[in-house]
Amino acid sequence: MDVFTMGVENVLLTLDGLLGSAFYFPYVLLGVGCFFTIYLGFPQVRYFKRAWGVLLGHHTRADAEGDTTHLQALSTALSGTVGTGNIGGVAFAIFLGGPAALFWMWATAFVGMTTKFVEVTISHKYRVKDDKGEIAGGPMYFMERGLNMKWLAVFFAAATVLSTLGSGNMPQSNNMAEGLNASFQIPTWVSGLAFATLLGLVIIGGIKRIARVATAIVPAMGILYAIGAFAVLATNYHEVGPAFVAVFRDAFSGSAATGGFLGATFAYAFNRGVNRGLFSNEAGQGSAPIAHASARADEPVSEGLVSILEPFLDTLVICTLTGIVILSSGVWKDKFDNEFDSFDTQLLAGIYTDSDPQHVANLHAYLNGVDAETVTLDGVSYDVAAVERATGTFAIDDGRLAGDGITVLHKRSIAEDVRFLTAGGTPFSGIIEVGNGSLVTPGITLRGKSLVHSVRLTSEAFKRSFFGEYGQYAVTVGLVLFAFSTAIAWSYYGDRAITYLFGTPWVMPYRGVYVLAFFLATILDTSLVWLVSAVTLALMALPNLVGIVLLCREMKAAVRDYWQGN
Repeated sequence: MDVFTMGVENVLLTLDGLLGSAFYFPYVLLGVGCFFTIYLGFPQVRYFKRAWGVLLGHHTRADAEGDTTHLQALSTALSGTVGTGNIGGVAFAIFLGGPAALFWMWATAFVGMTTKFVEVTISHKYRVKDDKGEIAGGPMYFMERGLNMKWLAVFFAAATVLSTLGSGNMPQSNNMAEGLNASFQIPTWVSGLAFATLLGLVIIGGIKRIARVATAIVPAMGILYAIGAFAVLATNYHEVGPAFVAVFRDAFSGSAATGGFLGATFAYAFNRGVNRGLFSNEAGQGSAPIAHASARADEPVSEGLVSILEPFLDTLVICTLTGIVILSSGVWKDKFDNEFDSFDTQLLAGIYTDSDPQHVANLHAYLNGVDAETVTLDGVSYDVAAVERATGTFAIDDGRLAGDGITVLHKRSIAEDVRFLTAGGTPFSGIIEVGNGSLVTPGITLRGKSLVHSVRLTSEAFKRSFFGEYGQYAVTVGLVLFAFSTAIAWSYYGDRAITYLFGTPWVMPYRGVYVLAFFLATILDTSLVWLVSAVTLALMALPNLVGIVLLCREMKAAVRDYWQGN
């Protein structure tokens, strides 16, 4: 890993530790959702049927003010949420936290239905028209006009611009390019260039063109993806029940080590499940209200009702399909041959094997940040020994370690059949230098068998059906549609944030930067991109959550007035 990459990684890890991965973040996110769920009397249950009616236009005048219909606004918001989070994000959560992570994604979605209802309603109430006569809305407007907190509005809008790149843009193009490369061997820069060009052609048309494209893509991508998922479930039907059992069994205890998976504590699975749940359905992040602000609606609450459906469709339906497919197929605990990313690789002093329970206990504590003298795995307690990162020089002979001095840890698993290769792909022979667990000697890559995550993990799961190798193409095509539609929607979020901060003349330059970032992300390290997304989404979520809590009485009054008039 070069010095610059290490520096970026350290900065991002520090920020993530203070924000999205901090102990308080999931409690704040779920706490706000639980508060409004109780405060408003479980609207995600009581108003669920009404939400479908509003979506279909049964309770709204056709001449109501706005730029899009309820269906177009929901499709735009869904295209922003239904993306790589549903394919790669769920896989990443399970890779980190095991089956327990899926439970906490569900919990985030259930209370998130209420959070989304609140943030969309309030944002719709305070929407405005820009100097071109188009609707502009989002949390920055209720922060300024409803709370009289201009500084918070500016912070949120700036965070939104950063998040459009770090959350709505880069993970989408990166995962899309990786998926096309894995399935069709298309170089990542080629697919990146092609789709960046197409992206530019779409977003230059503004919200109306974006809404039309999103409305066409969202249903098609959902149907295609579901067909591939149900093929896996049908093939592995005998494992579907145990997969659900594992999700609930591990929810409050953490996921035990099994196969190449070294286990996850409750705290780790809880944090990663909530974090990935937020990335997937965006409830509480403050992004979807920007899309819903454009909807034609007589009353803000009616559009808030439509937004209740988003976390339901995104997480409780699509993410559940992905999660159960991965768990029932068993791929989440299997090792596959792949080239090692430097970001995900550590060289440890000593020899470890995942067939030795003591070794598993030591690495379990190390990877999950357990600060205790003992850990309990499968009902057995183990004294934990410290795990040290390797430092020094080591001999490599024909691509293999000449001695038994180090263990390679890749993607949170003990790597097997590790080969040290030159830049040309031939086996390396000579001396390598290792510093604090990282390979210092330049020009050397590693290959071997280890766990996989993100899109690769989902693709491997889809292969385990009666479609065989062809199953992965449902993931690849679905991923392209999911990722591209998400990038389209998030460009609009950035448009509105830029408009708020600097005015409409700055929208076109922003779109140029957005398209360029979409291309550049295709050649970056996948894990590094996910880390960027984790930091940027938390920067949006925290001020948004504070804002809607401060307006809780106004929200309750709006709901009361809506039902009195209907």
